[in-house]
Amino acid sequence: MRSLMELSDLSGRRALITGGAGHIALAAANVLTELNAVVAIIDLNPDSCHERSSILNEKRANCAIAVPCDLLDEQDTRSAVQQVIRELGGLEIIIHCVAYVDTTQCEGWAVPFEKQSVDVWDRALRINLTSSFVLVQEAQDALKKTGKGSVILISSIYGIVGPDMSLYEGTTMNNPVGYGASKGGLLQLTRYMATILAPNIRVNAISPGGIWRNQPDIFCERYEARTPLRRMGTEEDLKGAIAYLASDLSAYVTGHNLVVDGGWTVW
Repeated sequence: MRSLMELSDLSGRRALITGGAGHIALAAANVLTELNAVVAIIDLNPDSCHERSSILNEKRANCAIAVPCDLLDEQDTRSAVQQVIRELGGLEIIIHCVAYVDTTQCEGWAVPFEKQSVDVWDRALRINLTSSFVLVQEAQDALKKTGKGSVILISSIYGIVGPDMSLYEGTTMNNPVGYGASKGGLLQLTRYMATILAPNIRVNAISPGGIWRNQPDIFCERYEARTPLRRMGTEEDLKGAIAYLASDLSAYVTGHNLVVDGGWTVW
């Protein structure tokens, strides 16, 4: 019987992380490299990609590469997957972190419902949902090869429940409908792919609650009052979930949505 350390060890495994320059992706990259995996950082901004991979390589030599990619572009996405497979020599793990979120600066997005535009809805679904389908479809042969394939889609509590709009009163924040719709779509995609890609590829989701990022005090106070653990989440709160689903600790887990929300969705 293997020890916990052996089950969590990712030595020899290769990972692709989208939204690689973002907050959750940083936590994911740190987890995987700490557990001895090598990672490919995918992000739209080439400078951000290279900066993030350089930071990781300073901590552990040759553990990260940068692969700039526009996930709105299907062919660019497929080409990026193939580049990762070539440069890393294979692929076992995909973590899909990239998303249009409520703070994304885009006209017709984080505005009242009646002003939200179809154009930005389409782009949000392309980034948040469609790109994950394209990534896994393109990577499936590589993911199958070792029998250790693990796909982790980052969803949200708003893929499970509707928004409480009273949280946002008196702030400039909003909750775009395209965000929740795309995150709910990720959960169904998780269930679908978990069945058709088994037994060699596991597919799971993580649904974080609200992550603290200097939101207005009034928002934080309302959010914390509504959360059983009485605080907002941090990226560090997601590290255990990522380690679990990426490694053999969860070897018999697929199609699961691991909710990390301080209890937000229990009532």
